[in-house]
Amino acid sequence: MAALYWLLYITMVILVLPSCFQGSNARLHDHKSKHHRETRGMISEAPVPPPAEPPAKSFDIDNSSSDPCIFDVTAFGAVGDGSTDDTEAFRSAWRAACAVNSSILLVPSNGVFMITSTIFSGPCQPEFIFQVDGVLMPPNGPKCWPKKDSKRQWLVFYRVDGMTFRGAGTIRGNGEEWWNLPCKPHRGPNGSTLPGPCDSPALIRFFMSSNLTVRDLYIENSPQFHVKFDGCEGVHIEGLSINSPALSPNTDGIHIQDTKYVGIYNSLISNGDDCISIGPGCSDVDINNVTCGHGHGISIGSLGMQNSEACVSNISVRNAMIRNSDNGVRIKTWQGGMGSVSDITFDSVYMDNVKNCIIIDQYYCLSKECRNQTSAVYVTNVFYTNIKGTYDVRAPPIHFACSDSVPCTNITMSEVELLPFQGELIDDPFCWNAYGGMQTLTIPPISCLQDGMPESVHETISLQCL
Repeated sequence: MAALYWLLYITMVILVLPSCFQGSNARLHDHKSKHHRETRGMISEAPVPPPAEPPAKSFDIDNSSSDPCIFDVTAFGAVGDGSTDDTEAFRSAWRAACAVNSSILLVPSNGVFMITSTIFSGPCQPEFIFQVDGVLMPPNGPKCWPKKDSKRQWLVFYRVDGMTFRGAGTIRGNGEEWWNLPCKPHRGPNGSTLPGPCDSPALIRFFMSSNLTVRDLYIENSPQFHVKFDGCEGVHIEGLSINSPALSPNTDGIHIQDTKYVGIYNSLISNGDDCISIGPGCSDVDINNVTCGHGHGISIGSLGMQNSEACVSNISVRNAMIRNSDNGVRIKTWQGGMGSVSDITFDSVYMDNVKNCIIIDQYYCLSKECRNQTSAVYVTNVFYTNIKGTYDVRAPPIHFACSDSVPCTNITMSEVELLPFQGELIDDPFCWNAYGGMQTLTIPPISCLQDGMPESVHETISLQCL
């Protein structure tokens, strides 16, 4: 039986390999236009600044080579009818493509391909591209999920240095049945909040990989996080459209943790949780020209959960638009954590009907059982420049709630102009143990920031990450 399997596998590879030697006829068109996808329930276009530059240690986003070798999953037995399990065909295509220089694993545009939870492992040969031009999706909900498969992840790319994940197609998450599990928090009519959370799969996860490019895909309705980067270095994300309903729980658009040298550019994200979330262990992240719709805004954190250490530094958010969101730009930490958040810049961010436009919350908690603790993640050197737009008057537009024992320091505000979307301001901006200053007058006026540095500043500095 094993000999028959390998004979069949080698035969499929031989059938595919001729496309590697057909010159220009074997070239794959690079579908870079995504305008046809931006109208699928997404928010309107983001402001267009000058072209974004990648971070200092980013990598070339173009996979330049001679004629690529194309491995079409249908040549390995994938059916693409939306119901047949095509997992084994994808795994076979991956093994073949991963072993060849300048190869393309192609998911063609004329199919809807269903595969189960899969780990695609490297290392692969240089200039490897995973191109999705059709529809790729998991089984439809927890009842259809194979019992042997992990319920915490669907597509995992492990040690795939130098890979590009792109295409003109759609990654369809089929998350609706997962959101309705009884232990999921519900914010809508007839919903309830019960103990949880349930296991639900993150849709796409990159783990322990470097020199990655993810671009031009439409990703929708993930059961949990849409795209997640964990333990990666050198990530370029561009031209993504991510969409799920406002009431879909835990559906962060892009989440990064223990990852550095990241560029996120020219993307549209509208979902039920953080538009972009930055977890512990992240540094040198550049976010430019991103539009966030309904959701929880752009968040650093939560950090310091269960008395853990969190180190986040050198994060830049520029030319962003946030609309109809529960939060704008947010830093959130748990009491009892350690470490620091430092050198954070929010520059040229436009708010449209946003609650909590600017918020630092060092009392973040998901229940009423949390208690104040003496240690906290130290927040320092946070710059807000040219933050303008309108806010939902149900919450103050500016909220700095810093730890009793570890104050926030060096908060700088310049050209902040926030007006009510409708109605009148109910609460003034709020500050607690927050130190900083204003380079210009702000709207609304902020009189609660304390000048200078706290007396305990030397003890606070010792808590910073090395």
